[in-house]
Amino acid sequence: MRVLVVEDEDVLADAIAEWLRREAFAVDVAYDGDAALERLGVNRYDVVVLDRDLPVVHGDEVCRAIVDSGGDTRVLMLTAAAAVRDRVAGLALGADDYLVKPFAFVELAARVHALTRRARPAAPPTLRRAGIAVDPGRREVHRDGRYVPLSRKEFAVLAELLRADGAVVSAEELLERAWDEHIDPFTNVVRVTVMKLRRKLGDPPVIETVPGAGYAIR
Repeated sequence: MRVLVVEDEDVLADAIAEWLRREAFAVDVAYDGDAALERLGVNRYDVVVLDRDLPVVHGDEVCRAIVDSGGDTRVLMLTAAAAVRDRVAGLALGADDYLVKPFAFVELAARVHALTRRARPAAPPTLRRAGIAVDPGRREVHRDGRYVPLSRKEFAVLAELLRADGAVVSAEELLERAWDEHIDPFTNVVRVTVMKLRRKLGDPPVIETVPGAGYAIR
């Protein structure tokens, strides 16, 4: 799941990004509206955490651009304005949710999780296939009833493979969905992560390599 955090307060933006990365999201950060529009033109995001009062290009304009694009990206708008009329105005622009500053990071993360579920076709709360059960909310993985401890990236890759419901997922797609924009596109990190996943999940192997195409859990 990929998230863009747009916030002009650098410390707050970086803190939000770090918290969401702990939740296994791939997170990019923009510190003004112009940079946000640039990233939105290049990358596909499931959720944009958007400060309303942005320099250069106002958050309202960024929100309108997201809505006008007609994609599935969801918007969680942040603002210091707590009045009902301000919340109504933000939602009227097309924002999917609204959070007033100051806020608890745990609540923000919960709202982002909820919005990611709306950004994609409905999926069961627990992803299951080939004896594997993944609970995205609790970030827990079991295979045949055995708990499997995974790193954040291993969890993210496994969840993407399960969401594909047996279809092949390319290394490029996994790189886009589980890592942020700073990752080297020529890295072998996907192959290494899949190798570690196979080892942790144990026998018999469940992650199939499809030559020239990617990976799948049948």
